[in-house]
Amino acid sequence: MKKIILYLFITLTTIALKAQSCNEIMEYVKKEGGYGTTYTSYNSDAISKVTFYQTTVDYKTLYFAIVCFKKEYSFSCSEYIYQVGSNTKFNYSFNYLNSAGKAFWEYIQPYNENLGCAPNIK
Repeated sequence: MKKIILYLFITLTTIALKAQSCNEIMEYVKKEGGYGTTYTSYNSDAISKVTFYQTTVDYKTLYFAIVCFKKEYSFSCSEYIYQVGSNTKFNYSFNYLNSAGKAFWEYIQPYNENLGCAPNIK
């Protein structure tokens, strides 16, 4: 019974977040999540940086990764937000220096449908 209540609570929290636009969610997370922890990828062809945030919504701690994908022929990047698991930051931080792309695909991309804010990449 306890697991069912926890599942419903997490589902309702995620539904409430989905009711907002991706930009609104990103602004909220950046504001409420403080400075976050950023991992910059100088040698990656696709990923400029990933910043992890932790914030509380309705007494529930939620974890987010904002991934900044490099734009072709530009020094800027496009940001996308993912709602990730509590251990994602830890796992990504130990693997991104070897390959930010591989670390992204293994630890962040599996969460791409949680908010519906991630790009459709394959």
